[in-house]
Parts: sequence; structure tokens; C-alpha cells
Amino acid sequence: MLTFSQTVAAEEPAGQILYNGIQLPSQWPPNPKAITYEPMPLQYLQKPPAVIPIDVGRQLFVDDFLIEKTTLTRSYYSPQYFSGDPVLVPDKPWEKTGVNPMAMVFSDGVWYDPKDQIFKMWYMGGEVRSTCYATSKDGIHWEKPALDVEAGTNIVRKAPRDSSTVWIDLNDKDLSRRFKMFSVWRNAKTKSWGIEVLFSADGIHWGEPVQRTQSCGDRSTVFYNPFRKVWVFSLRSDSPFGRARKYWEGADALEASKYKKTDPTWWIGADSHDRIRDDLKTPAQLYNLDAAAYESVMLGFFSIWRGQPKDRAKPNEVMIGWSRDGWHWDRSNRTPFLPVSEHHGDWNWGNVQSCGGGCLIVGDQLYFYCSGRAGIPGSKNSGVSTTSLATMRRDGFASMDTPAGESGDLTTRPVRFSGKYLFVNADLAEGDLRAEVLDESGKVIPEFSLDQSVPSQGDHTLQQLKWKSGKDLSELSNRPVRFHFHVGAGKKAARLFAFWVSPQESGASHGFVAAGGPGFEGTTDTVGNGASSGK
Repeated sequence: MLTFSQTVAAEEPAGQILYNGIQLPSQWPPNPKAITYEPMPLQYLQKPPAVIPIDVGRQLFVDDFLIEKTTLTRSYYSPQYFSGDPVLVPDKPWEKTGVNPMAMVFSDGVWYDPKDQIFKMWYMGGEVRSTCYATSKDGIHWEKPALDVEAGTNIVRKAPRDSSTVWIDLNDKDLSRRFKMFSVWRNAKTKSWGIEVLFSADGIHWGEPVQRTQSCGDRSTVFYNPFRKVWVFSLRSDSPFGRARKYWEGADALEASKYKKTDPTWWIGADSHDRIRDDLKTPAQLYNLDAAAYESVMLGFFSIWRGQPKDRAKPNEVMIGWSRDGWHWDRSNRTPFLPVSEHHGDWNWGNVQSCGGGCLIVGDQLYFYCSGRAGIPGSKNSGVSTTSLATMRRDGFASMDTPAGESGDLTTRPVRFSGKYLFVNADLAEGDLRAEVLDESGKVIPEFSLDQSVPSQGDHTLQQLKWKSGKDLSELSNRPVRFHFHVGAGKKAARLFAFWVSPQESGASHGFVAAGGPGFEGTTDTVGNGASSGK
């Protein structure tokens, strides 16, 4: 089981109850006076809800939140870079400016737009000079359309910029604000940085900023937390431990951007569990934090600064974390998620950075876009800076495993659902998986016992579990129950990634789909196997 380096704070007055049963304190967001260099304590793991509602999304085994007991062991995974990387390179005159040609996401955004049914990318074109736009039918092959903003180019905003985030907001009823841009700019007089807020109906024509925020650090970003329906300003700030983040939130993007200088609170930085490079021996700092809602959790993309060599671009790389309340982050996986390369000549020899929107769901895979900088030997310059793709199995952040030739069991904490059909994402490697349901007292419900469970086999990202009676789970709706999963021995290790109860036989999870993907109609999965082959 996971352990933590800090004790839980004293009980606070109760506040909002979240979709997953977690009760926030009345003081929200928290207002710590400072941050520490230790991992965040996670009270929702140390004291989980008595009954966990699971109607929102696939239930991922990234932590012990859902697990009461198990003989399985957890493995963490990182995506694999696409063999054809980079997928976007600076090949236009306006991208090849100076010594650092750039066609790279610096957060920015890659989304699948269900209205036009294409992939859309916003990225930095030329070093801090403009925001450009590209489209794709498959997320791999990208086109740079000639637009009318800067005639004959794919520039959608010709303005100096640093970090920038573009968000497709499918829920805003004002269609003129369907696309939102949060672009970091520098005041020429004061030399301070701030965020410009812009809106667009089509993602191409942006007009003038509608608001400029108070000063913040240059690598500041914004994301939407749909679980709490708030826009979060992830603000770079300098702490006693170097680069770190401050936090501000608001229900409306424009109103939230009007925060006072004293409003944002300390949030999070790198910590003592972050790796220190042997060649630099520099304590890590948090360069950026992007986030997005995926299924039942918030995914956090932590760009970690590991020092500045004299003869190489920053060897930053992206780490992964997840949160069930939007504030506290579990970073148990300390393996680089989107790593830097140690080989000069590779596109990611320097400064790997995450992409706004988080990830996309494409069939049975997740697509993660990032930027990397090829660097120039003997120089701190970025060199040729490009955009690349990494992929992994859907829900594939972590699995609960049995070794080859062994069986194992996992029993959840008490959960409550309103659906009918039990689904899993599992790679059973010639073994099998059966499930039973226990009542509130822990007794097996006879018609949903292991003996009555129809064994599931094979490797599937969406597989329904059934019982011989043919009954669905509707009679257990809104009753506290536990699920007991039994993994039968196979010739290879078996892996269980997620489970969920759906109201539809399609397996629709009604969880969030981050930046979307082909087949999805909105911000949540309402289609199930209509958007995925199920492998």
C-alpha cells in the first residue's frame, strides 16, 4: 500500500462533497502560507469516503482509493514515443526565425473537435513570435492551412508570447467564446509577465484580448476542472525551493482572470522524491503544471526542471500525477512519463514540455502530444523545436497484476452506482477474470457469486462481465456493495487496469474524455464501444 511522508492535518469543517464522495473542507481552495519540499499528504487516501460513488467514469487503479484489500501488485506505465516523431516541424518561413526554429506546443493545445470531426492543434510558430494552427484527420499527419489572419500563413495570432493555452469549451452557451486562449505576454514597460485572455468562435479569428491578469511567472497556464466546474490558473511563482505554482480558480474564465495580486495561494512544487541528475546535482523544480480531466480523475502533467547545463538546452521532462479533488496530487510514479533523450541529434535532447488538453482517446489508445528541443551542442539554445506524439493503452497509467502462473484477488471498498452493466479493462494473458458482488456486510450475493460469474478472457480495453443467470446489476442500484475480482492463473502476468458500471450495454462510462477523440460527441464518454473497438 502507498505510504506518505506527512501526517494528516486535524479535522476541518466540512465543505462540498465531490462526485466521488470526497468531502472538501469548508476552506476551499486551501490557503497554505507556504509550500514544503515534501510530497503532498493525501487525506482522501488515508481517510476515504465510507461509500464511494462510481457513476462518473472508468475507475482507475492508479492508487488505493478504491481498494479495500488485494493480493495483486501495482505497476505503472509511461507512453511510447511514436516511431515517426516529430509529427510537426518548423518548415515555414515564419517558423524558421533566428537560431531556434519552432513549431512546438508550449502547452497550447491539441483537441479533437466533434463539430468538424478533425484534430486541431495550436502551437508556437517561431520563437515566442506567434500562435499557429494545424489540422489532421488522424492525429499523425498534420496540415498547415493558409488562413486569412496573416494572408497565406497558418498564423492565427501574430503577437509576442511565451506559454499559452487554448481550450475548446463545448459547454459555453456563448458560441463566440467556444475557443478560449490564455496567452502569457510581457509588459514592455514594467517587464512583468501576465496572462491575456482571448475568445474565438472558430479558433482562428481571435481579436483583441478581453482581459489581462495581474503579474505572474512566464510559464503559467490555465485548465478547466469539470468535476468542480472551475477554471484553474496554474501560476508560475518563485518559492524558497525555486520554481513552483500558485493557484486561483473561478467558475467563469473571464471573471476568474480578474483576480487580485493577493488572491492566488501557494499550491505545489517539485519535492524530495524528484530525481536529481548525476551530472547537474541540482534539486528539482516545478517548471509547469498542465492538467485535464480523464474519466474519474484529474491528470497532472508536471514539467520538472532538473538544472541548466552550460552546454545544452534544459533537460526538462514531463512526469505524471493524478488527483481526485483537483488540488492534492499523487505522484507515486516517478518514472519520466515523457522523457528527455540523452542522445544529441534526437528531437527531445532538451526541454520536453506538455500539451494543453492533456490527452486524446483514439480507439484503444491515448495520444499525448508534447514538444522537444533538439538543442545546439555547446549552447543553451533550444535549436530546432518540434511537436511529437506518444501513445499508450487506454486507462494504461497503472494496473493491478498477478505474476505468470499465479492467481490473485482484489476487493473494492464499498461503492454505490446507478448503472446496470459491469465492465473492465484487463489484459488476462491466457488467464481469466471473474467477479462477485458482496453486500454491505461483506456477504456474497448468491446470484452474483464467483461460481455464477462467466469467466472473461483475453486482452480488452472494454469488456463486459456477466453472470450465468443473465441478470444485470439494476437490482443493486444505489445500494452499498463491494466488487470482488478474482484473476485466474495464466501463462503470463495478468493486468487489471479499470472497472466501471455503465447504464448502457455499450459500456459508456460517462467519464471525461480530456481533449476528446473520434466518435465522442462531447466532453464525456456517452458512446462506449461506439468510439472504441474494445480491442
